[in-house]
Amino acid sequence: MTDNQSHVSRRSYLKLAGGAAASAAIAGCASDGGETTTTSSDGGSETTTTSSDGGDGGSMDEFDVTITQGNMPSGLDPHDHRETTTDIVVLHAYEGVLTRDADGAVVAGLGTDYSRVDGEDAVEFQIREGVTFHNGDELTAEDVAYSINRIVQEDVGFASPQVDQLAGVTGAEATGDGTVKVMNDGLNPIVFSEFATYCDVMQQSWVEENDKSYISQNMNGTGPFQLSSYTEDVEVVLERYDDYWQEPAEASGVTFRAAAEASTRVNQLLQGETDIVVNVPPQEVQRVNNSDNVRIASAPSTRIIYNAMRYDVEPFSSVQFRQAMNYAIDLESIVSNVLEGFGAQTGQPTLEGFVGHNSDVDPYPYDPDMAEQMVEESGFAGAEIELNTPVGRYLKDLEIAQAVAGYIDELPNVTASVRQRDFGSLVDELLTGNIEDKPPWYLIGWGEATFDGGLVMTALLSTDGALSSWSNEEFDQLLADAGQQSGDERDQTLQQANQLAHDEAPWIFLNQQFSVYGVNDSLAWEARADERIDAYAISQQ
Repeated sequence: MTDNQSHVSRRSYLKLAGGAAASAAIAGCASDGGETTTTSSDGGSETTTTSSDGGDGGSMDEFDVTITQGNMPSGLDPHDHRETTTDIVVLHAYEGVLTRDADGAVVAGLGTDYSRVDGEDAVEFQIREGVTFHNGDELTAEDVAYSINRIVQEDVGFASPQVDQLAGVTGAEATGDGTVKVMNDGLNPIVFSEFATYCDVMQQSWVEENDKSYISQNMNGTGPFQLSSYTEDVEVVLERYDDYWQEPAEASGVTFRAAAEASTRVNQLLQGETDIVVNVPPQEVQRVNNSDNVRIASAPSTRIIYNAMRYDVEPFSSVQFRQAMNYAIDLESIVSNVLEGFGAQTGQPTLEGFVGHNSDVDPYPYDPDMAEQMVEESGFAGAEIELNTPVGRYLKDLEIAQAVAGYIDELPNVTASVRQRDFGSLVDELLTGNIEDKPPWYLIGWGEATFDGGLVMTALLSTDGALSSWSNEEFDQLLADAGQQSGDERDQTLQQANQLAHDEAPWIFLNQQFSVYGVNDSLAWEARADERIDAYAISQQ
């Protein structure tokens, strides 16, 4: 909790953050994402040639940008991670066949034309000519096909943790004339939306010539920045790639560093040691905006924060116990007091504005008496549980975890505590293929830039999901059905899945995160809903 003197009201915060219209941003982005976007792309050619809203060519003085996140990247292999903090770094050097602009709309990337193949469960991409990798070699359709297969086919290289990000994609092949054909296991209604968000393109020969360790510590992409130096867990330094296929970036370089403590990041910003910092806590907004040369930039994010409970271990094997944990916490108070109003309560995996969101599903109400009774009925009275949480990765993550454990510990028949974890080691455990290696109870966040609830639930809750610690046959079948549907039919099926997830309570449902950045006033940059910090879009002002 924060003291009254540092409290900032929601209205004041939005005014300070310059985000008076931010509450509509997710709905606006969502209308261009998910199914609507892919349907509109089916029939024609998309020939947009710019993938960013910056970069008019370096007419101003040379400048570098330093960005401080809560965590360093886990490595530099774009196909071997599941963290946004890593994605933000590698997306400066690697690109996809499609991408999204700052408003969330699908635009062309390394692919120009894209369409469905008549009579087949397949799509085609026409690959852009004249694009080079940072080693000087030209991009080919074979490189694109290989990159797709490296993610979805384990025998191509390794078991990529991103396989579900291309859900429904079974493989790809170069078919001649710079074209790549992508095969699907059915209709795959969101295939273009997936490729607009995921699948960075790597050079096949470079990957095959180097071992996994080398690839994790070096970069060879087609993006606007190339690797200058990398000190693991300390710093990533990128420099402008002057042969970029678009106009070269205005920034001559970008450096990524990390500081787990929000106060440390804010102090570094105020002292001029960094230019952009993530997750400025609400109580620090006034201090940032009242200081010379820095400001707040903000946007509602696509990220949910939740507490997963492993269904295969006691006491979380009991649906009643899991439901009781939701009734035990005062989520409204957590949003109001811990987040100071800068978040939204959730009661299902899919955020409002996403395909599949169920407007009839409400957050669990605070009812400690009900929680106590349900714990007794579950047969697990006297349970002792420990919540694993990262520190500094998400806005107020530790404080949220402490509040959750505190409410549960107030029950007379459950004892709850918090275990602070290094984010990287926690993610390593969550990405293991063995559920028994995952913590029984943990706080984690998930941002889904496709604005599609099907991908959220597949990754986080399906039996084979990359970060799932739950299994339910009925739920899996609903997701399978949705994978072969489109339009309103698919949306209704996903709504059923959200209702089932709410009722079965595999998580303690927590909050939507609001992204709040501190920015040096010398930079022209705006926050995005997908949390991407795009240095190519940064200019001086």
